[in-house]
Amino acid sequence: MTGTGGPAHGQDAWGALSRAHFTNLKKILYPLPGITKQQVLEYYIRIAPKILPFLNNRPLTMHRYPDGISGSEFYEKNAPRGTPGYVEIFPRSSETAGRQVRYVLCNNLDTLLWLANLASLELHISLSTTGSYESPDFLLFDIDPEPPLTFDDVIQVAHIVRNHLGNEGLVPYVKTSGKKGLHIIVPLVPGYRFDMTRAFAHRIGKAIAKDTPHVVSEFPHSRDPGTIFIDYLQNAQGKTMVAPYSLRGSPEATVSTPVNWEELITGVRAEDFTIRTILSRDKEPWRELFDNRQKIGD
Repeated sequence: MTGTGGPAHGQDAWGALSRAHFTNLKKILYPLPGITKQQVLEYYIRIAPKILPFLNNRPLTMHRYPDGISGSEFYEKNAPRGTPGYVEIFPRSSETAGRQVRYVLCNNLDTLLWLANLASLELHISLSTTGSYESPDFLLFDIDPEPPLTFDDVIQVAHIVRNHLGNEGLVPYVKTSGKKGLHIIVPLVPGYRFDMTRAFAHRIGKAIAKDTPHVVSEFPHSRDPGTIFIDYLQNAQGKTMVAPYSLRGSPEATVSTPVNWEELITGVRAEDFTIRTILSRDKEPWRELFDNRQKIGD
């Protein structure tokens, strides 16, 4: 087996490994690097110890690519028909959908592999858990560039965000989005509301925009050429972020990867972190994240 470094498995062997049923293992999901569904499954098997803590008890939004990234794609919040009994479900009334949504919870390897077999290449998680769904335990800064700005410009702004948060007494964590931007996270103590975290992120964004010419903090300017929007609006109930260690539906099979701040230097690219490279990383920058819950100011 090439690509992820894992051993080859047939359907019978994998059936002994998991309760999930596997289909079309040779289907190419990423044409450019030639990554098959089997290699995607092997990736999620090997990354499971790292990704499962971030998925645990968080309602999922699945981003599915049934014919690979060159085919059709769709987002799915509701557990699909035929969801097996071992998959935990979190039912929740949705005002926007006007109905009850049966969210999937990925709390075990069997569910992770079932999702991978559905070609849910991307796994997007809520910013709160089922135990306190109305209260976020992550504060999120989502930073993306508009051309002609590049990833190097995002790195510069991320360090500015880090400095501002440091002045607030906070220790932020950062990961690549797996696409063109970065996600900066502060794990929170219990008790906050989404309007509180959104207002805090907006305040930080406005302070940075005041001193940094190409940074904008207001949604009407979020698509202006040559700008970077500090997206405070992601701090709302029902919004999600791609999970740490999730694959992305990008040509290079990139992975949303936790990184050390010291790694974020000019020249680093999201394409450095892919299904073919991530498993050889010996760094776990977010290892202590859940033990470092913090308080934010007004």
